Amino acid sequence: MLSPPRIALVSPNRNAYSETFIRAHIKRLQGVELVLIDGFLPKRRADGSLLIGMSIVDRLRRRALACEVEEELERRIASELASHAINVVLAEYGPTGEAMLPICRRLGIPLVVHFHGVDAFHESLLHKHQRYRALLAEAAGVIVVSEEMLHQLYSLGAVEQRTHLIYYGVDTISFDRPDRITPSRDLLAVGRFADTKAPYLTMLAFHRAWKEVPELRLRMIGDGPLLESCWQMRDALGLNYVVDLPGVQSQQEVALAMQRSLAFVQHSLITTKGDREGTPLAILEALSSGLPVVATRHAGIGEVIEHGRTGLLCEERDLISMSENMVILARDADLVKRMGAEARSHILAHHNVEDRVADLQQVLAAVVNNWH
Repeated sequence: MLSPPRIALVSPNRNAYSETFIRAHIKRLQGVELVLIDGFLPKRRADGSLLIGMSIVDRLRRRALACEVEEELERRIASELASHAINVVLAEYGPTGEAMLPICRRLGIPLVVHFHGVDAFHESLLHKHQRYRALLAEAAGVIVVSEEMLHQLYSLGAVEQRTHLIYYGVDTISFDRPDRITPSRDLLAVGRFADTKAPYLTMLAFHRAWKEVPELRLRMIGDGPLLESCWQMRDALGLNYVVDLPGVQSQQEVALAMQRSLAFVQHSLITTKGDREGTPLAILEALSSGLPVVATRHAGIGEVIEHGRTGLLCEERDLISMSENMVILARDADLVKRMGAEARSHILAHHNVEDRVADLQQVLAAVVNNWH
C-alpha cells in the first residue's frame, strides 16, 4: 500500500508566505503537515512561535548545561518532525537543505531540496557551502527550475536519476488579461531591485526608447538595495514624470498593473560574482497576463520566451537592442496583441501552477514510497 506524503516544508524566510512560489507549495501541496521558517536551520513555526526559548533565562540555562543554541534547535526540529510523523522534508533553497540534512539523516527521513536561483550559482555561497556535494549526493530528490540550473547542479554532483526540472507555475486565474481592459503605453518591470535584475540598465534602455517614443512610460514595482540608486538615476536623466517607482505592491495590484500595461521589461544578467536567476516568476506572470516580454537571454528566461513569438530578447548589457525592442512593440499594436495571445497560450499549456505543483507532488510521493 502506498504511503501518502506527510510533508514538512522548511523555508529560510521570516514570513512563510512572502515568496509566491513557496506560498503555492504551502497552499497547494497535499499533505503539508508542518511548516518551519526563519533561517536555513529554522527558528520558528509558521505561526511565528519560536522553536526554542531565547530569553535571558533560557540562555543562562543553556550555558549551565553547556548546550549550544544550534544543538538545542536541531533537537527541537527533530522532535517536531517526529511528533508530526513527517515522512519527507521539502527544503526551500540549497543552504536550507544543507542545514536540514544531518537531522533528516539521523531520523531516517528523506530530504528533497528545491533550488531557486542564487543558491545554485553565487560563487561566495557555493564556496561557503562546500558540503553541497554531500547534500546533492545524499538528497532523495533535487528540484531545479531551469535547464541551466540543471546542468549547474550536475556539475556540482547532483545524481541524474534523483534530479528533476520543474518550472515555476502561475496562477492563471489571478494573472489574466480581460479583453475589456485597454493597454496603456506603460512598460512594466516587477521584482526586487537587485544586482541580477539590473534595474538601472532597464531604465537606461527605456531612456533611449523614450527619446524615440515620448509617449512611453515605465513603471518599476518592487524594493531592494538598488532602489535608491534608481531613484537618483531617474532624477539625473530627467525622467521624474516618466518613470514611476511605487515600491512594493500586493499581488492584486501587480496583476492589475500587468493587465493595464503594454509589455513587461527586465534586463537580467550574470553578476561579477556569478550570481544569476533561475526562471523569474514575474516574467511568467506577465506572459500569463498576455504581455509580450522584452528581456535578456539570461538563465531560464530564454527557455520560457520564444524570440519573436512571445517576446523580444537581447544579449546581456546590450542596451541598444533592448531599447529597439521596446520601440518595436510601442509602434506595432498588432504585434503586441499577437505576441500577448501567444504568451497566454504558452503559459496555459506549460506553466499552470496546478500542473507544476502536481509534478512536485508526484516527486514527493515517489520519494516517500521508494525510500528504503
